[in-house]
Amino acid sequence: MSANDLPSTWRLIHSAPAKGAWNMAADEAILEAAARGDVPPTLRLYAWDPPCLSLGYAQPVSDVDLERLRARNWELVRRPTGGRAILHTDELTYSVCGPESEPVLSGDILSSYQRLSAAILSALEQIGLGVQALPQEKAAPGTAPEPVCFEVPSNYEITVNGKKLVGSAQSRRKGGVLQHGTLPLTGDLTRIVQALAFPDDAARQTAGERLLARATTVETSLGAAVPWATAAEAFATAFARSLNLDLQPGELTSAPNSPAPRNWSPRSTATPPGTSGPSAYFGGRVRANSTPCSTHPASAASDSSASASTITQPLIGRPVMSNKPTPGFVSTSS
Repeated sequence: MSANDLPSTWRLIHSAPAKGAWNMAADEAILEAAARGDVPPTLRLYAWDPPCLSLGYAQPVSDVDLERLRARNWELVRRPTGGRAILHTDELTYSVCGPESEPVLSGDILSSYQRLSAAILSALEQIGLGVQALPQEKAAPGTAPEPVCFEVPSNYEITVNGKKLVGSAQSRRKGGVLQHGTLPLTGDLTRIVQALAFPDDAARQTAGERLLARATTVETSLGAAVPWATAAEAFATAFARSLNLDLQPGELTSAPNSPAPRNWSPRSTATPPGTSGPSAYFGGRVRANSTPCSTHPASAASDSSASASTITQPLIGRPVMSNKPTPGFVSTSS
């Protein structure tokens, strides 16, 4: 066996369900730590609690009906990656973080995206799905983007029976790569339109029907529910085999000499339990309501990090009111 045949050692993290801001902060913290070489490349598998609507990093908040969102007690977060709105509930979410020098992530965005898609395809085949990842036609010039991520497959999007099954997006920043995506396991995909802005109820209903015609869940495709743990095991097995990885179970780690957090809100005052106070660092960009949910172990609330301060602002994650991309990010999505 040559040196090139030896598997790359990556870290595998299974995270308990957590709030949307905490999940996005964790992904960004791991991205920054992995880019610096402080931690190994990481595959993280996680879920969301409570349900959370996420926007792409340049998607306007005007796409959201905030009153309807709050009435359902759903949270709102901005992702550090591109794309359109996703309602995170009843799903498996994956994230991959590592330096651009890592062979799996090297090259241009499309090359690394295709490598990771091959692993995801293998995982879905393991659980019995007949899936594809094919190039897609570009939208006609001047076509207005739909607000829902799962309405439109992008290049090498993973589909089953012609319907979108996995939505993924990738960002590159300061020598690091973050790709994360969502696999809907069960539930009504049209729930998302209840929190988005439409001119009237007829338009909302039409959007829901269009979504069902273009996207699907694992349960709908298989005719049987697949537990989160089963899907997570398939992802880990397929990533290791398809990408020649030695996945070592791990958890988020502490780096006490990291810089102090930068918080998007001036109203940050409190520090949640299990953190090291104002000097706690969680990827530099933790915003409102970023405390892990009560079932999440405090020991997993850090990577180059502890979790950040709790604030009362209801719009969480990247500054949702901003419609401009964050400097330093190169992002693509599907």
